[in-house]
Amino acid sequence: MTEQSRLGRIEVSPQAIAGLAATAVLECYGVVGMARPTPYSGFAEVLQREHHRRGVRVNVNNERITIDLYVVFEYGVRISEVAQNIMENVKFRVEKALGIPIDAVNVHVQGLRLSGN
Repeated sequence: MTEQSRLGRIEVSPQAIAGLAATAVLECYGVVGMARPTPYSGFAEVLQREHHRRGVRVNVNNERITIDLYVVFEYGVRISEVAQNIMENVKFRVEKALGIPIDAVNVHVQGLRLSGN
């Protein structure tokens, strides 16, 4: 994503946007962690903290940003409420940091885990 001003150009990489989004996700109640976009061997593997951006896909098309999040939830939470909270938090945090609107935030639940597992 690039923004032009009279002083020059500002470029924000999709990886930087993914980092912002992943941090916002991990702050939400009910989230165990981020997962790969496609489950490995049919099981959702929770990514280590240093690889959490791999659970985020950012698509920038004609200055429109779509963020796909691949998340593992805590077993027993209300999935719809946690997903809605994630969408709102990510949208708010990324828009605040970039100063431009986010077109869509999609939450893909890759698995459920019991506490401590």
